[in-house]
Amino acid sequence: MEASQFKAIFLPCHRRLYVVAWRLTGNTQAAEDLVQETFLRLWTRRHQLADIDNPEAYSIMTLRRIFYDIKRTKHIGEAERDVSEMQHKATESLSERIDAQDQWQRIRAMILALPDPQGKVMLMRDVEGRTYEEISAETGLTEVNLRSVLSRARKKIRERIKEIKR
Repeated sequence: MEASQFKAIFLPCHRRLYVVAWRLTGNTQAAEDLVQETFLRLWTRRHQLADIDNPEAYSIMTLRRIFYDIKRTKHIGEAERDVSEMQHKATESLSERIDAQDQWQRIRAMILALPDPQGKVMLMRDVEGRTYEEISAETGLTEVNLRSVLSRARKKIRERIKEIKR
């Protein structure tokens, strides 16, 4: 099929194609792009179109197929992007948890390295969440003494953390 024959057969379908495209997309620019893509596909297959009985119906069918192909690939692309984002977030979350666990292990080792009443009191109060009364009952230290021991223990841990950060 020559260019002149193609124009004579398919260009009269332009208005109808545009209306169908606009109804599918709801967007003027997208409808124009869809019509253009339809004409391009028809042109590339022009040698196979000589025996078509209803060129308008064929071109509308081609337009719809192009629209649904684009919609499907866009949907697949969005799904792939969503999966990729979820994997990235899961990896970040896992990495953050590993970092937090690693940090916690270092701090726990520092606490255990403290002299006996300091390390034990700090574990009981800050890690286990016990009250001063419970710690006092178990260790035999007064609450005032516990606060002093705990204050010194926390100060030593802060100093060691500062040393590590340097």
